[in-house]
Amino acid sequence: MGFQNEYNTNKETWNKKVAVHAASEFYNMEYFKKGDSSLHSYELNALGDVKGKSLLHLQCHFGQDTLSWSRMGAKCTGVDISEEGIKLAKELKEELKLDATFVCCNVLDTSKHVTEQFDVVFASYGTIGWLPELQPWAKMIAERLKPGGTFYIVEFHPIVWMFDYAENPPKMRYGYHQKEVVFEEYAGTYADPDSDMISKEFGWNHSLGEIINVLVNEGLHIEYLNEYDASPYNIFPDLEKRLDGYYELPSKLYPLLFEVKATKSKT
Repeated sequence: MGFQNEYNTNKETWNKKVAVHAASEFYNMEYFKKGDSSLHSYELNALGDVKGKSLLHLQCHFGQDTLSWSRMGAKCTGVDISEEGIKLAKELKEELKLDATFVCCNVLDTSKHVTEQFDVVFASYGTIGWLPELQPWAKMIAERLKPGGTFYIVEFHPIVWMFDYAENPPKMRYGYHQKEVVFEEYAGTYADPDSDMISKEFGWNHSLGEIINVLVNEGLHIEYLNEYDASPYNIFPDLEKRLDGYYELPSKLYPLLFEVKATKSKT
């Protein structure tokens, strides 16, 4: 597999993040264990009633979203590259007595480890930027969807990743269509900026056009593409909190999120 050094570096960072994130207010583990859902209005509105449906969650971290879908009655499988993330996900599943399966693998290799087809394939908030190429990702999604199945992604907008957040104020540094890898090394994480852990990360920018085209090229029908000013996460500088608890730029110069819903043909 190409990009092995980049994948290994990212995996090492995400393995370190698990303990930091699990202890953070951001992930609010105490309330999650008491029954709080980690899901947000975008994905809940898009996927609706999942009771009885099979759901594959791509890049699931330590499984809070996967288990939140499970609480709603879905039969879930979560995949993630981090061994520590999958270990914690399995521990949470057992502790909370929920029905879910967790698999540790590179998301692009999912079809080598998971042969089942699903009613829903789901990805959210900080996933595709870890992938150098999206066509293999889209191919895997088409393979894992049942005929008539739904793919849904809600993700940070590509414009967001054009900025270097190591500078204050952030500086627009990276190209919208940039193919070259972006390497960042910094202290802390989005869930705990004051942590003393060092994050070393390789990432890639992907335009909306690229995302749509790779899905279409694999035979998926695009139901909609929406862009939103408001994010459920306060992880970018100078965001303002709205009355509904979501965050947006005061200027609203560009959207923070997009969502895509697509379906696989029944034939």
